[in-house]
Amino acid sequence: MAEDRLEGEDAELWTRFHETVNMSGAELRSWLLTDASGPEVFTSDPAMGITATGRDVLHVLDKRRTDLTDDDVRTMRHAVDEVAALLSHPRPDDEKWRHALMGLGHDPLKPDSPRPGDEPGVGEPE
Repeated sequence: MAEDRLEGEDAELWTRFHETVNMSGAELRSWLLTDASGPEVFTSDPAMGITATGRDVLHVLDKRRTDLTDDDVRTMRHAVDEVAALLSHPRPDDEKWRHALMGLGHDPLKPDSPRPGDEPGVGEPE
């Protein structure tokens, strides 16, 4: 059996990441490909216009806890912090705001989406 390398804060971060990133890997992959296919964004780049952060979040979603690297832990922390910062200044009528959240794996329109003030630490920047 593989050893779980997450302890303490990192173990808590794993939980927060999976609560914050409320899109499945398949949903995020589909969103990233759709978002990257817009006329202003689509390029001939092999990365297909998908943001590095989006790719990194997707990569973490496809992993088990036991397979995480230090880079994955940094990605989780970045995603949780960025989503919290964006949720702390909600702009539900702003399409760019929603797209920024979805690029991090958080769909603010999902019923399980944390709202600022709903849960301690979610939607509030640290």
